[in-house]
Amino acid sequence: MIKHIVFFKLKDGNQQNITKTKDVLLSMEGKIPVVRHLEVGVDVIRSDRSYDLSLIVEVDSLEDLDLYQVHPVHKEIITYIAQVKESVVVVDYEF
Repeated sequence: MIKHIVFFKLKDGNQQNITKTKDVLLSMEGKIPVVRHLEVGVDVIRSDRSYDLSLIVEVDSLEDLDLYQVHPVHKEIITYIAQVKESVVVVDYEF
């Protein structure tokens, strides 16, 4: 299995923008067949080094991760994130 973890820092990290972005990310749930688990977390510490949100996606294989990346629903999310993000970091690993 592959775990895909993404951290998002928003240009404007106010609560309204964080909540909207969380809802946008969660809107993928159940719409991409290769996704086995999807989770979105909001940072509670809010330190200078914190990112605002995290996304955790689990898929069965690297091939499924590739399918997730090009799925139309995911592509819509990427378009939204490109407008609101300051920075994004990603880690993908097998477990």
